[in-house]
Amino acid sequence: MIFNLKKDLPASIVVFLVALPLCLGIALASGAPLLSGIIAGIVGGIVVGLLSQSHTSVSGPAAGLAAVVLSSILQLGSFDIFLMAVVLAGVLQLAAGIAKGGFLANYIPSNVIKGLLAAIGIILILKQIPYAVGFEKALGNDFTFFRMDGGNTFSALLSIFDYFSWGAIIISIFSIFVMIYWDKTPLKKAKFFPASLFVVILGVALNGIFQNFFPALMLSTNHLVKIPKFESLNSIITLPNFASIGNYHVWIVAFTIAVVASIETLLNLEAVENIDPHKRQASPNRELVAQGIGNVFSGLIGGLPVTSVIVRSSVNINAGAETKFSAILHGVFLLVSVLILSPILNLIPLASLACILILTGYKLAKISLFKNMYQKGLNQLIPFIATIVAIVFTDLLIGVLFGFAISIFYILKANYKNVYSKKNI
Repeated sequence: MIFNLKKDLPASIVVFLVALPLCLGIALASGAPLLSGIIAGIVGGIVVGLLSQSHTSVSGPAAGLAAVVLSSILQLGSFDIFLMAVVLAGVLQLAAGIAKGGFLANYIPSNVIKGLLAAIGIILILKQIPYAVGFEKALGNDFTFFRMDGGNTFSALLSIFDYFSWGAIIISIFSIFVMIYWDKTPLKKAKFFPASLFVVILGVALNGIFQNFFPALMLSTNHLVKIPKFESLNSIITLPNFASIGNYHVWIVAFTIAVVASIETLLNLEAVENIDPHKRQASPNRELVAQGIGNVFSGLIGGLPVTSVIVRSSVNINAGAETKFSAILHGVFLLVSVLILSPILNLIPLASLACILILTGYKLAKISLFKNMYQKGLNQLIPFIATIVAIVFTDLLIGVLFGFAISIFYILKANYKNVYSKKNI
């Protein structure tokens, strides 16, 4: 493999610094063990990085799958059974890549995909607010609107006034402020020091100040990251429940993960190729094979599902990466962090990670996106809004299918209005 160490090494460090808090935050949003997010980042960097043809794409756990992961874990009842579904999803992706199924991404309406991403952004914001204000465990505990206790997402948010932790709120206020105004400060030029890393360090520092000078504001261990100290492989690796392979629900979850992860990967791959200065292209079928093998590995050792991730990929390109060696190195750095840095990582407040995800959610569902879809006309806006509403009030799969049906209706309607003529022969 040809690589440019002078450019790839610095870029890999930048991507690692961005990926570390995101891996933890996405695991938090997914209701999974926090270490599973880092494991997925390691697999996405090393395994997928080695197999992919893309020079600049970076893979790992994605916010877009958080809704699927959390609802799936709740449906299946345990994390080890969910891991079996991840392994099977990888096998399905591998089969799709071998069967050259990458072309299917070209037939998915863009308004449905944009609606899906916007809905995920909205859900991330709604579900991370409890952590930002100091909840030890978010109410509702899933990505569905209606809860089993008869409440809903909005009623859960209204109840947070009874559970404020002022220490968490202060950390969240400073974190949001920093992330909003980061690009307006000279610090934005420091490529080795991204805003997400600063927010994490700030949260740790503030909690340290609370501990020494304002004990009433100090966050308890229940409000902090909990990563097991590395003592042996058994302490960090969770094996899938192989006995559940015959479970019908496991296969349904596997199929859902495979479809959503494949779509997100193929869309991100296309987006990354558009921003690559060299405009290099990679085979979508080879990418599905790489992602499939990556998900098999991730599921086997206790990691979340992996996809190509646009945030980390764009950071990789902007940091000057020339080859996929940067993505591989970032995975190595994540591995090292698990082995020797867990005591330090356990000082990170959950509120800091929640703020990173809230801003990530806003980027997925920013106001300019809604304005842009409105300007494109009702035939684009209505399927877009329908997808968002359906996902927020039901779940991701039902929402996508509903949005797809609405989009097909408008496509057929537009074709019906076209004038066709038959030439006399």
